[in-house]
Amino acid sequence: MQINISGHHLEITDALREYVNDKFVRLERHFDHITSIQVILSPEPKTHKAESVVRIAGGEVFATAEANDMYAAIDMLTDKLDRQILKHKEKSINRNQGH
Repeated sequence: MQINISGHHLEITDALREYVNDKFVRLERHFDHITSIQVILSPEPKTHKAESVVRIAGGEVFATAEANDMYAAIDMLTDKLDRQILKHKEKSINRNQGH
């Protein structure tokens, strides 16, 4: 799994990069067929925004999250992606079993 982290008007520090990597490892525990992840972090005037595109076998999953803190936005983003990936995994299992 390859994680690309970029900042829009934001310098990506080592602490921020490590935090994102630690959070996105959780996604790989649920679904093994993740090809790559693109994460874009940007500070908005009143909030912080995090968005991501996860390329998986059979498609892409996109999510965005906004919060007052960048770390909270990353947490919300990984929660959204986790739910979407689990839903995609359940659909593919149901299709393979013929339900």
